[in-house]
Amino acid sequence: MNVLLPAAFVLCWSSGFIGAKLGAGSAGAITLLMWRFVLPAVPLLAWAVLRRSSWRRLGIRDLARQRVIGVLSQSGYLFTVYHAIQLGVSSGTTALIDGTQPLVAGALAGPLLGQAVTGRQWLGLLLGLTGVAVVTTADASAGSGVPGFAYLVPFLGMLSLVAATFLEGRSPAPVAPAVAMTIHCGASAVVFTVLAGATGNAAPPAEPVFWTAVVWLVVLSTFGGYGLYWLVMRRSGVTRVNALMFLMAPVTAVWGALMFDEPFGARTAVGLVIALAAVVVVHGGARTPRMPCAGASIGSPHRGRVEGGTTGRAAQRLEDRRPEGEGQHHGQCGARQVPPQ
Repeated sequence: MNVLLPAAFVLCWSSGFIGAKLGAGSAGAITLLMWRFVLPAVPLLAWAVLRRSSWRRLGIRDLARQRVIGVLSQSGYLFTVYHAIQLGVSSGTTALIDGTQPLVAGALAGPLLGQAVTGRQWLGLLLGLTGVAVVTTADASAGSGVPGFAYLVPFLGMLSLVAATFLEGRSPAPVAPAVAMTIHCGASAVVFTVLAGATGNAAPPAEPVFWTAVVWLVVLSTFGGYGLYWLVMRRSGVTRVNALMFLMAPVTAVWGALMFDEPFGARTAVGLVIALAAVVVVHGGARTPRMPCAGASIGSPHRGRVEGGTTGRAAQRLEDRRPEGEGQHHGQCGARQVPPQ
């Protein structure tokens, strides 16, 4: 059981990139994302009606903040993931670029929030970006005809997730995971329904593979990845979850190569090793300073990348009051990363 749960979590979380690739040939990103959010939003909203007591502590500002976090961590992040994959960027490369979020958030906590950033963090960020560069150039040189700008699209999504992480980290009070997931999913369902309606892309295609991809994303990525994230964290702790999060890129790269014949050569393997080395450098020393994060390590789907929340004494008071396991994002932080898938 100790091995099966983490393995299932890594597979379910990585399945988001594979599901995006699976549906890429049948519909545009907006159509796929509309149905991917509308379907889970229905049972989640029904749950919200039945469990109204869970919402009583949320004020108007709290709801507004969570909606913005949902738009950044779900709508903005996932649209760039799906769009990049539809442009031809491999699922493994996309996963690796997005996987640098905790390193970027940790480094930005210094100049943006005045928090101490260690030499290990800067070295880790440098190694992480080097790994991304190696894998990206290997992907681009595979002769797949992907336009160069397509590799910048996942970076935009990663920055959207970083913004959500900082916003969540500065929230004045923690929000229960199920409540946050409902708000984020509902907000994204509205965003993509409006976009799909405005662009004439709301109607689902007739291809069975489209609904296979939607069900795949809802069952495996949303409920499977999100549920297992919290189950593993409660049983093994935030540190274990954060370590598992960095297995997503190599697992996705291998999965994409086997399922879709995506390029996976020696350079890709070297780049992934360099990226994993960055994680070892950041986590291998003394305890990492607390940073703003949306929970623990991506969202999701939202899961932690940098540790902590607000700064100074206020942050410490918030951590003292925060129930174990609550947060929004996951990554290298002590909270969780938005379930991005």
